[in-house]
Amino acid sequence: MGSEMKMKIMIIEDDSILAGEICQFLSKWGYEAEAVEAFDDLLSVCLSVQPHLVLMDINLPCYDGFYWCSRIREQSNVPVIYISSRSDDMDKIMAIAQGGDDYVEKPFRLELLKAKIEAMLRRTYEYQTHVQTFLSPGLYFDHGLQTLVWQKQKLDLTKSEQRIVAKLVEKRPQIVTRQELMMELWSTDEFVSDGTLTTMVSRLRSKLKRFCGQELIMTKKGQGYLID
Repeated sequence: MGSEMKMKIMIIEDDSILAGEICQFLSKWGYEAEAVEAFDDLLSVCLSVQPHLVLMDINLPCYDGFYWCSRIREQSNVPVIYISSRSDDMDKIMAIAQGGDDYVEKPFRLELLKAKIEAMLRRTYEYQTHVQTFLSPGLYFDHGLQTLVWQKQKLDLTKSEQRIVAKLVEKRPQIVTRQELMMELWSTDEFVSDGTLTTMVSRLRSKLKRFCGQELIMTKKGQGYLID
């Protein structure tokens, strides 16, 4: 984990004082910590924030942490550490069964929580090839596989298509110029003319539309392309 990229931690805890303490403590250690304030649609919030790790209380307003963890698991493999005052073994078993990765019992020392977070991030990201960037609910780009996944179905892309999509995802939501894309393809010893690039993007756009029903690649006339 390079020091230039801050790891983003999402805190789902309805005790605002505790959530604030955790936020402040983790920020001090260089994490980008964000405490959730509305608990009615945590799945959308999680997909929007795209955290590297989630801290999840069990007793929450609306639905409990077990429910939200299972919903998040349907769309994402982000690590989830439960933080809860429930000490019963059945709760801990349920937590793991619903897709949780670890369990820290309240009250806890913040240093212990930090150690758990560090270990989980190290295990997940230092050895993981399948980092995911969500483009919309249910649709993400898998950087390890260099492909798009829609509702757990993978899309077969050619090498050139992989390069184009990866570049657009990397720069999103900025515009990628046609020159940049051509240079990206030339770096693989594939010479691409201006006309060839237009054809490739057009084919790719149709392929994506058939795959997930979404217009992913936008054209900015005279500038280039982008994924919004």
